[in-house]
Amino acid sequence: MAVPPSETESVEKRTFLSQFYSHYLGNRIHALYPYFSTNFLSTFVLRFRSTQRRECLPLPLPSSSLDAPLFMTKRSRVHDVLEDILERVLINLHSVQKNLQFWQSRAKRSDSEKARFMIFERGPRAFIDETVKLLRGLTAQGSSTQNLSQSASDYIDERVGFLSSLRYSLATFLAQVYMEVDKIGEDLVEDPETKLPSLLVTISVLFSTLEASIGHLHAMRQSDSSVDGSYSTPLLFEKVPEINQEGSQWTDCEIRDAINSVYQNLNKLDSYISFLVIKHRKPRKITQYWIRYTCGAVGLSVCSIWLLRHSRLVGSSDLDNWVQEARNSTYSFFRNHVEEPIFSIRDELFDTFKKRHQGIMDVEEVQLTSNSLHRMLLAFSEQTKGQKFPVNASDQEMMEIVMDRYEKELMHPIQNLLNGELVRAILIQVM
Repeated sequence: MAVPPSETESVEKRTFLSQFYSHYLGNRIHALYPYFSTNFLSTFVLRFRSTQRRECLPLPLPSSSLDAPLFMTKRSRVHDVLEDILERVLINLHSVQKNLQFWQSRAKRSDSEKARFMIFERGPRAFIDETVKLLRGLTAQGSSTQNLSQSASDYIDERVGFLSSLRYSLATFLAQVYMEVDKIGEDLVEDPETKLPSLLVTISVLFSTLEASIGHLHAMRQSDSSVDGSYSTPLLFEKVPEINQEGSQWTDCEIRDAINSVYQNLNKLDSYISFLVIKHRKPRKITQYWIRYTCGAVGLSVCSIWLLRHSRLVGSSDLDNWVQEARNSTYSFFRNHVEEPIFSIRDELFDTFKKRHQGIMDVEEVQLTSNSLHRMLLAFSEQTKGQKFPVNASDQEMMEIVMDRYEKELMHPIQNLLNGELVRAILIQVM
């Protein structure tokens, strides 16, 4: 039973996209871990395929292009190819820009900060090498701080210059592709069978221009560079085969071969840019702060060994004894300084209220309480009004001051309970 043409194109499209993303992920992993074998990467990537597309620049095509029936049938040949080119070049640009911003920020720092970066923020191996160079310079010349600062400036400026040039080459290529699509956008929608081959040929020429630009950077880097690990394999892009004759149309097989060559060029570009960025990338966080992490690891190890020596694992009861002593001390402090004073105040207040309610307080005790209340009222009134009261002032008059203050304090009870006179006014009323 024959499969309808629409279903055939859909199956071919899904197969093509799955192969493309498999190769793309494989190149990414190979760039990060070059020691992995190709067979392992192929097996790994084929199990984890992803067809999700990231956001990228919108294509400069007419707004009605997506509604055109002819364009819908040729979408995998036009729209997807162009989107993939823009997306993958933007991903590489983002990677270059992220590392470039780091080196540009380091280039703006002072000479002493650059020297500190060269010694302390590039890992333990760089720390040892730069320390040895510094000591040798001090022995030979008496001072090598200036040489270290100059070396740091050269180290940073080289990466800034290389990544800036690489960003310029990628941005130029991206802009040229965008402009070419913008020129033939309407014609591409109306007649994709005719315009797509010419667009693919133009994109192939742009890849050749990009190859020459990046190759020039590669030659400059090979001649004079402090970056370890040269990339000896040249970047050779595939060219669209000259199969288009004058006045003839490309077949589907020929267009498919041209599109495959474009994706092969994108894969090569991804691998090459990834390698160059890795050689010029910013140090990882663990590399920049390796001294802190090392000190933390050493401190944690010392503490762990000390705890182990005093734990039950080695037959020591020191930790148990210390925990027991700390618990007993805490309980003793709470009982002597918190629990007993609170209970004592509670018992005294309850005893006073009980005697007052039963009317069995002694005359002397009543007089002492009255004198204490008078003194409290006098001190509170003087502090509240800010003036001196006579010793024989009326308790009723001073009590009115207390009540007036009490009513004002109750407007903000939580705040005045901590910072105001609310507690003091309540205690006077209890008396």
